[in-house]
Amino acid sequence: MNIVCVDPRTDILWQNLVEGHRSDAFHSPGWMRVLADTYDFDVCAYVLLDEAGEPKAGIPFGRIVDVRGERIVTLPFSDYCDPLAGEIDHWQRLTEPLVGTHSPFTIRCLHNSLPLADSRFKLVNKAKWHGLDLRSDLDTLWSGLHSSARRAIKKAQKQGVVVQVAQDMEALRAFFELHLGVRKYKYHLLAQPYRFFESIWRRFIDEGHGALMVATYERQIIGGVLFLEWKDGLYYKFNASAPNKLNVRPNDLLIWEGIQYGKARSLTYLDFGLSDWDQEGLVRYKRKFATEEKTISFLRYSPNGGPTQQAQQMGSLLPQLTQLFTDETVPDQVTEKAGDVLYQFFV
Repeated sequence: MNIVCVDPRTDILWQNLVEGHRSDAFHSPGWMRVLADTYDFDVCAYVLLDEAGEPKAGIPFGRIVDVRGERIVTLPFSDYCDPLAGEIDHWQRLTEPLVGTHSPFTIRCLHNSLPLADSRFKLVNKAKWHGLDLRSDLDTLWSGLHSSARRAIKKAQKQGVVVQVAQDMEALRAFFELHLGVRKYKYHLLAQPYRFFESIWRRFIDEGHGALMVATYERQIIGGVLFLEWKDGLYYKFNASAPNKLNVRPNDLLIWEGIQYGKARSLTYLDFGLSDWDQEGLVRYKRKFATEEKTISFLRYSPNGGPTQQAQQMGSLLPQLTQLFTDETVPDQVTEKAGDVLYQFFV
């Protein structure tokens, strides 16, 4: 077999690989274009070819060089991104040139267990993942929801909450401001740049591969979910809502409308994505809808025994800057700008 390095945003070999194998939205050329558009990351992929030149396995990665040092990530700002390799030999061949750089290398795996069995990689963190099988009819899906979710959906409908698919960038901006507020005031974290969401709009929604669903109450957008589509899956990527309107339960209705949207698009599963292990409230919320729960494993190859002194210094500085810029006294415009400048270093 022969191994080649390709640009997965444009190369037909990568396109054929992801279309012919089980793959997720984070393997898609559109997602990699979003990362490159927003952060100017050097996104590449190694593809393993058979004797006929057909792709048999592959792994995408971002090579990052900045103030935190040089490192390789599969893939930056992705919930998970399993290697597309079904055999241990394929996994070894794909990773040889990556570990050969002697740079730290991290990967997040959900479906593929081969990296977990590789002694070169250490498990450094875990997260939860939830999914919902959409192949049942709507009545069965409704009955499968937790009773509290059904009550919340009925309450939202009774209160006059309306969910629609957003049609313009004005709605995207309103959603982003809700997202910024949740990140800042609830979690004390910076938000990804607005240009990141603009790129998602261009690369997915404008191309018919996603939707921003917004919940409106009394003529005001009070919540939203940004969904991505890839192959037969619907991906719940971002959610935000107005904290002073949670009593009308927009989030449960948004999920139910998303389920119906997925059914109408003949999609077979809803991927609820990553939840941090200690986000108990978010995990409970997703369990109201999900039919499946798994673990996302964060693995790291550290050829030099750990981060450099420079990387450690930056690693301690970034939380301090985050705390500074998410203080309630800081104007939201300043917090947004801080995320625009700093977020690329959180990988």
